Amino acid sequence: MTRLLLVVLVMVGSLAPAFAQADNPSGLKLPRFASTRSTPINVRVGPGTKYEVAWTYLKSGLPVEIVQEFDTWRKIRDADGEEGWVHQNLLSGTRVGYVTPLIANGDIPLLANRSDDATVRARLGPGLRVTIKQCDGTWCEVSTTHQEGDQRSATYSGYLHQEELWGVYPDEDFD
Repeated sequence: MTRLLLVVLVMVGSLAPAFAQADNPSGLKLPRFASTRSTPINVRVGPGTKYEVAWTYLKSGLPVEIVQEFDTWRKIRDADGEEGWVHQNLLSGTRVGYVTPLIANGDIPLLANRSDDATVRARLGPGLRVTIKQCDGTWCEVSTTHQEGDQRSATYSGYLHQEELWGVYPDEDFD
């Protein structure tokens, strides 16, 4: 009888993560990173249009962290730690991040490959927005476009240490 009870408890315990996931309207893990899809985006104090607008994003492609869900609304946190609610249709799964602004020595080298000895392709200033293509838990492949004057722009791609980005979790692995 004790053995049967133990087996039942183990089986029920193994289902707990599935039930916890089902409580989430999207079925996706929380927290997770996303980006703003379109503009303008009204960020509200609560999950619905009846709630007051706290602020408005006027730029798309900004990294945000989804920290809570309610129906079709997502509570987001930005890089400054500000939180508010937006409708799910205003967010994208595209991974975008900022070069970590906490680096005391200024620019971060964008490297040609996953090695500290790699060729430096560019120097990225703190707070620069980058598109995150993939991360392996240590390194992230990123790209960014720099507007040079009124006519041309240059796109730079390469690798950054994962801890040099806001928009990805430590040890997170994705492609």
